[in-house]
Amino acid sequence: MKNTIYFFILSIMFSSCFRLDEQFFNREVISSYGLDDYTGERELSNLPAAYDVDDDKVHLFSLSSDDHGDVQTIYAIYLGEIDSIATDTVVVYCHGNKFHMDLYWNRAKLLANAGGRHRYGVLMMDYRGYGMSTGNTTESGLHADVNTCVQWLRDHGLTNDRMIMYGYSLGSAPATYLSANTEALSPHKLILEAPFASAEVMVQDAALAALPSSYFTNIHVDNAETIKSVSQPLCWIHGVNDDFLQITTHGEVVYGNYHGEYKEAHRISGGVHNNVPAVMGYDNYLQVIEAFIKR
Repeated sequence: MKNTIYFFILSIMFSSCFRLDEQFFNREVISSYGLDDYTGERELSNLPAAYDVDDDKVHLFSLSSDDHGDVQTIYAIYLGEIDSIATDTVVVYCHGNKFHMDLYWNRAKLLANAGGRHRYGVLMMDYRGYGMSTGNTTESGLHADVNTCVQWLRDHGLTNDRMIMYGYSLGSAPATYLSANTEALSPHKLILEAPFASAEVMVQDAALAALPSSYFTNIHVDNAETIKSVSQPLCWIHGVNDDFLQITTHGEVVYGNYHGEYKEAHRISGGVHNNVPAVMGYDNYLQVIEAFIKR
């Protein structure tokens, strides 16, 4: 009887591990991107046409990303003039944990309107395993894939002082890591929207059991610790009513652990996990982004 109970508990533990990992990497494989023609689920689905991006400013391309010998093809979209990267300021946008770039397309278009239409370039990518990008998503793969895109920007003339790193939700992990650990380029500023504190906190919030997070996931991301090594100016945005990554246990902890040269907080009343720009009002949101970039 004791053995039966023991194996039952083990089975719950291992199945929970897979479920929590899928909460981190809730990806979907597709054969092509729809962008404006995409008819599936989309964040900020009510974005007005005034924030559309000119077709000739949309560039979809692929890159080879090497994560310690695991070489995969990842897809990225650049919004802006590629020939102007050598003089423009560029926002590197690291999207959340769900699906692929089509889900976040309106978010990228919105950022391309910060400070005026096409004032800044925006680069968004699908991590390995997401969308058309090949391979399996891993923690180190996130870093490698975003860094590969930053390398592409550097090869086209981008410099440290003109790169803004933006991490949303899951994207806060590579954004924070690459801000703390210089690889291709060192970001000039860091924007985090709805960042998570750590895998440990996600387990605790889920109230799975009074057990270490290692029982439930192989992921060890710890933004709350990594942010301590970030010196660049930080802009933190989080919905007060975030129903996925609670502001008190995630965002506030990350923000409180930052000890760099400058930080600002935007706690958005009524905002949940995926609607903060809409709750703020799109123009107000863009004013916050623009003011921080120009500061």
